[in-house]
Amino acid sequence: MRNDLRIGVAGYGLRRSLAREAHRPGNGSRVVALYDPDPAAQRQARAEIGPELRLAADFDTLLNGDVDAVMILTPDHTHVDLAVAALRAGRATLVEKPLAITVEDCDLILRTAHEHRARLYVGHNMRHMPVVRAMRQLITDGAIGEVRAVWCRHFVGHGGDYYFKDWHADRRNTTGLLLQKGAHDIDVIHWLAGSRTALVTGMGGLTVYGQVTDRSEGLPQDWFSPEANWPPLAQRGLNPVVDVEDLSMMQMRLENGVYASYEQCHFTPDYWRNYTVIGTAGRLENFGDHGEKAVIRVWNGGRRGYDPEGDLQVPITAGVSGHGGADEGLVSEFVRFAVEGGMTDTSPVAARDSIAAGVHATESLRDGSTPRQVPPVSPELAAYFAAGQV
Repeated sequence: MRNDLRIGVAGYGLRRSLAREAHRPGNGSRVVALYDPDPAAQRQARAEIGPELRLAADFDTLLNGDVDAVMILTPDHTHVDLAVAALRAGRATLVEKPLAITVEDCDLILRTAHEHRARLYVGHNMRHMPVVRAMRQLITDGAIGEVRAVWCRHFVGHGGDYYFKDWHADRRNTTGLLLQKGAHDIDVIHWLAGSRTALVTGMGGLTVYGQVTDRSEGLPQDWFSPEANWPPLAQRGLNPVVDVEDLSMMQMRLENGVYASYEQCHFTPDYWRNYTVIGTAGRLENFGDHGEKAVIRVWNGGRRGYDPEGDLQVPITAGVSGHGGADEGLVSEFVRFAVEGGMTDTSPVAARDSIAAGVHATESLRDGSTPRQVPPVSPELAAYFAAGQV
């Protein structure tokens, strides 16, 4: 255990599963300290991590203690201040996605990591999700030729429970759910297509949950109940402020000429995401994402009518950790990166690019769907992170 990476955690809420995953005493990493002002979170952390967990009164105290690395798992709008402080202190830092809620804050975090030569990692665990990695491998192997279009439909079946009853529902904390929830999928679209968004148009609105008048200052006892909270208009106990869209979509033109679209709905009965990738020699599509029955189907054997099976079926084997094994892969890569450095499958610049696309799409949908140019990161920062933060 003397050689374990000592990790301090900020925030023990919805993404505490990453902290639990990182607590591997004697196997490379252990969580030694927590900063979370909520007494209930503190009690839960000590129950799950261990009574020896040090509770820090503030974030500076956490940083100044016996920690080698930091995991920031707090609400989105708090990421920038905590990340900047951790990086200035020279700590290897994991920031849960989204990196921040504005492009300017993302760029500040990247510049701070560059200036202080502190290792920055972003929690885009979907790059470790088996179904996403399998789709990318098929594309890399040439199964569908050169990618020309990517479509993603995101059915957020528990959206009313997860995103409209707490801080997520207030755009001051998230910018919007097209950014907050969509940052994963925008990043995956960029990864599969091999490029970033250069031009975007958004459209959407608060179409259902704006009609729900039952509001609460705290989460009701049955805040998550698929039975009691269906249909969507039967929801109750929504956050006092609800000003984010529950239905949104964006059209993207990527820098390399690929066209893409992303659609997100928070009141569907099912919860999964569906990608369709079309190339010059075929297309692929996933059915299910991180469940036991997920499969990727490929159509590349010539033209035909309706064919539900395709020419190739690739079953997906899910891992045992969260998100089909993605959380385990993410934490393992972060620990290795914090200790040794080197290249990673996740990318701080790509994380920033997903935010930039989501921010400008949100601005577009709130401004009559006007097209928006999405500026790239500075060449200096792009080169630094592309080289592995050497």
